[in-house]
Amino acid sequence: MKVMLVNGSPHRHGCTDRALQEVARTLEEDGVEAEIFWIGAKPVGGCTACGGCDRKGACVFDGAVNEFRAKAAEADGFVFGAPVHYAHAGASLVGFMDRLFYSNGRAGQPDVFRHKPAAAVASARRAGTTAALDDIQKFFTISQMPIVSSRYWNNVHGNTPEEVEQDAEGLWTMRQLGRNMAWLLRSIEAGRAAGLEPPAQEPGARTNFIR
Repeated sequence: MKVMLVNGSPHRHGCTDRALQEVARTLEEDGVEAEIFWIGAKPVGGCTACGGCDRKGACVFDGAVNEFRAKAAEADGFVFGAPVHYAHAGASLVGFMDRLFYSNGRAGQPDVFRHKPAAAVASARRAGTTAALDDIQKFFTISQMPIVSSRYWNNVHGNTPEEVEQDAEGLWTMRQLGRNMAWLLRSIEAGRAAGLEPPAQEPGARTNFIR
């Protein structure tokens, strides 16, 4: 089993990474492989709704999005982390996720997220974490991904990684998140071994409110 953790901060080894490292270490201790993927320091643009992924089966803007999707196909669970900017998740992670999820499963390509557990993590100096978590978790709920919770909101506080070290409750929350993720992954694996199949998918319909 493997969990991919996404560092959506422009700082590779900042506060967000410190939180993800705590989750990753706990997963590894629980026998689950963990890999942290950094989206990079450059600003990441969002989806332009160009429709190119319907033809290509991937985002037409090559880079971190398509690189991560290739890794996501082999992953069993995900953790997406972001710093708080102006009381919401950092725009680079949101732009990254916009293109990642919008281009997922297009042009006959497999859906690499459906029914795979996911969790959101936020880091902040002071406030805005719950709004940031809500930003990230909406991607999971529209993609049929079970959301993994912890014992409190999945956030840490601090202006530097060293300050995050002082947030004992935040790091405790990260460790419990790792344990809960490992437990849910094993539960899914046990269900699959017992012959439990994923839910059937209806063709569905799209309804516009303005005609």
